[in-house]
Amino acid sequence: MAADTVWALEAHLESCAPCRSHLAASVATEAPDVAALLDTVRAGLEPQLDAAARAPSRRHLTRRVSAWLTPAMAPWLAVIVVVTLMALLLNAVASPTFFGDTSPLLLIAPVLPLCGVAASWSRGLDPAHELTTSAARAGLPLLLRRTTAVLVVVLPGLLVGGWLTGTMAAAQWLLPSLAFTSTALAMGSVVGVTRAATGLLVAWGVLVVVPASATGRVPHALQRVLQPDQLPLWGLLLALGIGAVIARRNAYSTL
Repeated sequence: MAADTVWALEAHLESCAPCRSHLAASVATEAPDVAALLDTVRAGLEPQLDAAARAPSRRHLTRRVSAWLTPAMAPWLAVIVVVTLMALLLNAVASPTFFGDTSPLLLIAPVLPLCGVAASWSRGLDPAHELTTSAARAGLPLLLRRTTAVLVVVLPGLLVGGWLTGTMAAAQWLLPSLAFTSTALAMGSVVGVTRAATGLLVAWGVLVVVPASATGRVPHALQRVLQPDQLPLWGLLLALGIGAVIARRNAYSTL
C-alpha cells in the first residue's frame, strides 16, 4: 500500500476497536507465523509492561504535553508574553492622545496568537518536524492541538491585560483574534501555516502598528473595524476560515 494509505490505516486502527479485533482475528487464522511471533514478543514484554504500569512515569506526562506543544513554541510563547507586558506598560505610561481612542494592547491583540501559530508548524524551528509530520496522527489534528495550546496561553493574558487597563473590551479583540487564527490555518493549507501566519502578521504591522507608531493615531478605517458593531463581519470571517479548514482538511498531512 502507499505510505499515506498505511498512515491513514494506522490512525484509524488506533481509534476503532472493531477493526482491531477483525485484524487480530485475520492474523490468527491467516498468518499463524505472525501470530506466534506476536505471542513471543508479548510474553517477553509483559513483565516490563506490568512494572511500567505500576510505576508513575514522567515520560507519560511528557508525551501528552508533546502532543499539544513543541519545544520550538516555547520561545515564541515567551515573546508573546513579553510583548503583552510591554503593551501594558506602554498603555500605562503613554500619553492619552498618542494612540487616540485605541489602546496599544488592542493594536496587537488580534494578531498575537499568530506568533505561536507560525511556530507551531515551522519546519525551520522544530528539529523534529520531519518525524512529527510523518506520524500517522499528524496533519490537521496535531495542528489544531498546537493552535489550541497557543490560544490557551495567549487569550488569558489578553483578558487580564484588558481587565487591568480597562480600555480593551474582550468583544473588540477576541473574535478578530480567532478570525485571524482561522484565516491563517485556512491559508496555510495552500501556502503553509508558517508563511500564512507570518504574512498576516506583517500585513497587520504595516497597515496598523507602523502607522500608529509613526503618526500617533490609528487610521480611522482600522479603528472602525475593531469596534463592537463590526463583530458580525469578524464572525463571518471566522466561519469562512473554519469552513475552508474543514474543506481542505486532507491537505494538512502533505504540507
